[in-house]
Amino acid sequence: MIPIRDTIQSKTYPIIRNTIIGINVIVFLWQLGQGPDLKSIFNLYGMVPIRYSDPGISGQFTFLQQLVPFFSYMFLHGGFLHLLGNMWFLYIFGDNVEDRLGASRFLAFYILSGMAAALIHLTTNWNSPLPTIGASGAIAGVMGAYFLLFPRSRVLTMVPIFIFPLLFELPAVFFLGYWVVIQFLYASLSHGQAGGVAWWAHIGGFIFGLATIKLFLTFPRSGISQRLTRSLQRRSTPRLQHIRPQVEKDLDTHGTIFVTPREALSGARKLVTIPYRRRTVVVTIPPEMSDGTRLRLRGMGRSSSHGERGDLYLTVKIARMGVS
Repeated sequence: MIPIRDTIQSKTYPIIRNTIIGINVIVFLWQLGQGPDLKSIFNLYGMVPIRYSDPGISGQFTFLQQLVPFFSYMFLHGGFLHLLGNMWFLYIFGDNVEDRLGASRFLAFYILSGMAAALIHLTTNWNSPLPTIGASGAIAGVMGAYFLLFPRSRVLTMVPIFIFPLLFELPAVFFLGYWVVIQFLYASLSHGQAGGVAWWAHIGGFIFGLATIKLFLTFPRSGISQRLTRSLQRRSTPRLQHIRPQVEKDLDTHGTIFVTPREALSGARKLVTIPYRRRTVVVTIPPEMSDGTRLRLRGMGRSSSHGERGDLYLTVKIARMGVS
């Protein structure tokens, strides 16, 4: 299952999430230029458990050199797909958690989630000589926080069936619950790092996120974070919106599309997914739309057994602070 997006838009632009993604991309581009030195970089800045368990090896490093990998490992990646998968999950689930925590608390939460995941990996792979790298432990912490903070959210998910991708809207608790169960299964059937994947690190990050997110919410926001929140308010609704149509009459259906006051005034173009069509449709919002205006999409309603098609009517809803 491949997540496409969730159904909750954050109220502010996620500046820390985007910055973390940017740093990971820059570091990866730097990695590409290291050539044969890359293996030694992974061993130096990745999380290598035997560096801590073997006194003969640990004695070759200073305290600071042993501490740095708990932070640096989460910005290194083993390949483009490794980077893409991690950053995609952070992109989908990170904005809402940052929105709830604020910039400074989210940054601290992300880093500590990654460190907790590294510690779990260290204790469950005590004598492993393999370097562990990647942001998945920290991102798992974000996913654990999302699981607890947004239980009513839904995730638009693509399931590729041969060459035909199917779209489903799944409850976030189901999607994330399925994900963590898979991590447990692979971790229990392996030695914790089968195929180079640190399964227990994922589980440790997720549990850390579950266990500490409410504690982080009790900490006061910094003054910088509060100013950023006010200055980064979103001015647009999601580009891609998932419609939940209801039957209006016969083959006609009805749904809702969200726009901001600015989009209603100047017009906008949105991509909408329609469950029974299993496709994405471009919808043009004309300028100067008022709340409650109905748009008609011909032939986008349900189909009869004889090939007749109804219409889909979309009601324009003006949302001022994000949509859910």
